[in-house]
Amino acid sequence: MGSFRRDKDEEEDGPVNAYQNLEKTSVLQETRTFNETPVNARKCIHILTKILYLINQGEQLVAREATDCFFAMTKLFQSKDVVLRRMVYLGIKELSSIAEDVIIVTSSLTKDMTGKEDLYRAAAIRALCSITDNTMLQAVERYMKQCIVDKNAAVSCAALVSSLRLASTSGDVVKRWANEAQEAMNSDNIMVQYHALGLLYHIRKSDRLAVSKLVNKLTRGSMKSPYAVCMLIRIACKLIEEEDIPTEELSDSPLFTFIESCLRHKSEMVIYEAAHAIVNLKNTNPRMLTPAFSILQLFCSSPKATLRFAAVRTLNKVAMTHPAAVTTCNLDLEGLITDSNRSVATLAITTLLKTGAESSVERLMKQISTFVAEISDEFKVVVVQAICALCTKYPRKHTVLMNFLSGMLREEGGLEYKTSIVDTIITIIEENADAKESGLSHLCEFIEDCEHVSLAVRILHLLGKEGPFAATPSKYIRFIYNRVILESPIVRAAAVTALAQFGASCPALLSNILVLLGRCQMDPDDEVRDRATYYLSILNSERPDLYKNYIIERENCSLALLEKSLVDHLNGDLETRFDISIVPKAAIVKAEVNNDVMLVTNSAPRPPKITREEESAARLAQLPGIQVLGPIHRSTAPIQLTESETEYTVQCIKHIFGQHVVFQFDCLNTLSDQFLENVRVELTLPDGFTARAVMPCPKLPYNELQTTFVIVEFPPDAASSIATFGATLRFVVKDCDPNTGEPDSEEGYDDEYMLEDLEISVADQIQKTRKNNFQVAWDAADSEEWLQAEDTFVLSAVTTLQDAVNTIVKILGLGAANLSENVPEGTHLHTLLCSGTFRGGAEILVRAKLALSEGVTLNMNVRSTDLEIAELITAAIG
Repeated sequence: MGSFRRDKDEEEDGPVNAYQNLEKTSVLQETRTFNETPVNARKCIHILTKILYLINQGEQLVAREATDCFFAMTKLFQSKDVVLRRMVYLGIKELSSIAEDVIIVTSSLTKDMTGKEDLYRAAAIRALCSITDNTMLQAVERYMKQCIVDKNAAVSCAALVSSLRLASTSGDVVKRWANEAQEAMNSDNIMVQYHALGLLYHIRKSDRLAVSKLVNKLTRGSMKSPYAVCMLIRIACKLIEEEDIPTEELSDSPLFTFIESCLRHKSEMVIYEAAHAIVNLKNTNPRMLTPAFSILQLFCSSPKATLRFAAVRTLNKVAMTHPAAVTTCNLDLEGLITDSNRSVATLAITTLLKTGAESSVERLMKQISTFVAEISDEFKVVVVQAICALCTKYPRKHTVLMNFLSGMLREEGGLEYKTSIVDTIITIIEENADAKESGLSHLCEFIEDCEHVSLAVRILHLLGKEGPFAATPSKYIRFIYNRVILESPIVRAAAVTALAQFGASCPALLSNILVLLGRCQMDPDDEVRDRATYYLSILNSERPDLYKNYIIERENCSLALLEKSLVDHLNGDLETRFDISIVPKAAIVKAEVNNDVMLVTNSAPRPPKITREEESAARLAQLPGIQVLGPIHRSTAPIQLTESETEYTVQCIKHIFGQHVVFQFDCLNTLSDQFLENVRVELTLPDGFTARAVMPCPKLPYNELQTTFVIVEFPPDAASSIATFGATLRFVVKDCDPNTGEPDSEEGYDDEYMLEDLEISVADQIQKTRKNNFQVAWDAADSEEWLQAEDTFVLSAVTTLQDAVNTIVKILGLGAANLSENVPEGTHLHTLLCSGTFRGGAEILVRAKLALSEGVTLNMNVRSTDLEIAELITAAIG
């Protein structure tokens, strides 16, 4: 009994993890116990637990170790102990992806799967499916079908869930189990019905018509499983979004009627899911939204914390899209501020921040500060996001909000939390000129104690970009140079670059900056020394043009395309110099909007968003002779040349080069009984354009996206580059078997399909740029190298200054500077400042003065290095 006694000190220390000091080698040696006869079930269970613990803690087993352990584990099938057998199944699942020859246990698992012991069967199915591949699946297909319709709910659920996992690797086989899944839908067990619907949807999701039939059939009936009804609501929402039903027709849609009827379901889970779905639909009107918001308002006063949390979280997410509807719930949200659950209270306050009046901001901020230290980082991020939205809504409150954010910055927190605060402060600085000084000061204080390298580098970059144009630039130098002395090499390198930007933009500080950069040449790190030497040589040249091109407004290459160009250079003729001008410049990439109403969410980290040019580079590189066209200038967004319901769908992407345009036509054949060959698009070229190459698509089977290209040379004069092209899809048709997709014969016939006309506009040929300080660039362009065009227009099609600004930016495709794309409320005069680069490299600067009286009057002044392009810009508005 002595071994079960615990000292008083141990009891005070709390529970102890018996597995925390395990060593992989000793545990693997213990697996020899599995070979003993008779099997000691209790001892073996303990050893298996240790193995599973190690694997789940991230311990890596090499293939030989995993295989030895796996084969030792197979000896345990001779024991009849139920717990040991289930542990063996778990071990097989964990080791199946590492060990070799795991298929040796297939017969044992199949025996348990079809046996009479129900405790074995469900776990055996899961283990069997984890080791089964596409070639072996057909051998156990009959057993899987039987298990899907088994009367035992645990067995049926295990078979359905395993089938869903197999569908990703063996979809063709799993599709044959649709009838059994349909039969399982009639089960009285709520989980079987839910899993059966999940499998049926996965089997049919690529066939839109089949999904519609499934949903229409199920919405007319009544399902016992609330989980299945919730999933059906999500599928119905997905169909509504795909069909893009207009607002006036949405209320009559059977799918919307079903979702609305679920608001009266007996299950609270289903009621919430329906309300959540309705408020997140796009084409809704206030009448449709009212019942859903009434339900959420009711849930806000529920005694159940889960319902209060769900309701307030949903209101928080839609507060910016439906502010008027959420405002009706403000009274209930005020009551939740003092909720005992801090998560609910946080969401309630942040929702009120998004929808409340300007006068209530201070009161709400004080209430948040009383408990913000007690909530988790996840909910602190929600608070920060609400403050960001509030700054955009009430710019005059930036002082209160900025002080609150700076206080949060000084608190403890993880990288994600601190990043969200820094992002918000940067957003406020960029959107509100009055907040720049205080925002930069708060960030300077933060980097004094910042432990996150990525944040320090971002802030230093911002200081280099905005600091030189502040009222007192010299006060930021101390903070930046402190980083050179105290920080890691990465941060020191960023600080050197920031110092150089001050030297290039502030002549009064240049002598001091040269001294500091000279000291940086003694740095122990190569990168820091190289940067200091590089910037010193430029600054000592006293040439403003070098300052501008290599320090102030250095254009960043697309890193992915730079890497590819360097690899191609190293693999080619090394006698020629590498020319960085052939690498496309990096375009601005917008952050991807997260859609919380997706049917299936994936927690895996997504790859970083890339530009269209980077995405297109690999495909275009395969075209013969594409290198002679030079670097790609920009790629446009896809445009549809056919209706989505037609027999053949075609979309076009225009890749603009210096003197050429490459039309990329993505074609889809939606006829299962036709096989197309020699697919190409024939363009009717306007005067001045010359076709250089047509690259047809050799084969276009049913439901496969294939591409054909046309290369066209621009006319020599820029004015003629604005044109419209006629387009016809031409191909050879062969009849084929819909099941196999193989042509019935070698003979076919020529056919054609008319497409929508294509246009090349001014915006297609301009890559937008963002000037850090537009006025400096504008003044520098007042020289002999730059030419100017000016004109005055009356914009009769618009009635507000904001509409006029949006129209100009859209037509010209330029990037707005100094936040001039946003027109302050109540003003009658506004100046839009924007810039870009025309294909071929000609720079463009535009200053457009707008005045609102009876209409909008526009005076536009264009400066460019090419007079013809400057005149083209003014003509585009006229």
